[in-house]
Amino acid sequence: MPPFAPLRVRGGAQRLRRAMRRKRRAMAAGLAVTAAALAASSAHGPDGPVDPLGPRGERGQGGGVLAAAAPAHERRPAADLVSAPVRIADAATVRLLRPGDRVDVIASVNSPVGEGGEAKVVASGARVAEVPEVLESSVDGGALVVLSVPRTTAAELAGAGASSRLTVVMC
Repeated sequence: MPPFAPLRVRGGAQRLRRAMRRKRRAMAAGLAVTAAALAASSAHGPDGPVDPLGPRGERGQGGGVLAAAAPAHERRPAADLVSAPVRIADAATVRLLRPGDRVDVIASVNSPVGEGGEAKVVASGARVAEVPEVLESSVDGGALVVLSVPRTTAAELAGAGASSRLTVVMC
């Protein structure tokens, strides 16, 4: 074989740079398509597509819908379940409860001795979230328990606790 001079390839570094630029462009395009797909899919709420201008065509400062623009019956609640602290009349009953237990809360209207009082189930199947430590220095003899209930039931519990004695029945 005859001797020949070594081959020298010119522009090799530029080809490498060009290939890397193409890969970066492809990556950026892929990320842009993914972001567009995610944005389009999140524009659909649980009831279908969401109108960016809202039900009355009003926009908030950040481009979102004003919360007060929708009537109260159209607004979605912030949370399905809320924590409701409830004072139970019998502290010994509360000591039997553990987090995770299910209870029915019954309100009994305070009536004079000798008269039959009226009882009403305020919350049915409420989950016990927490049982704070019972203080012996409690004036009324009751004890606190935190229940996880729907928002409307929490309002009923608060109203019943202000006007009557509450007790629990374990389910």
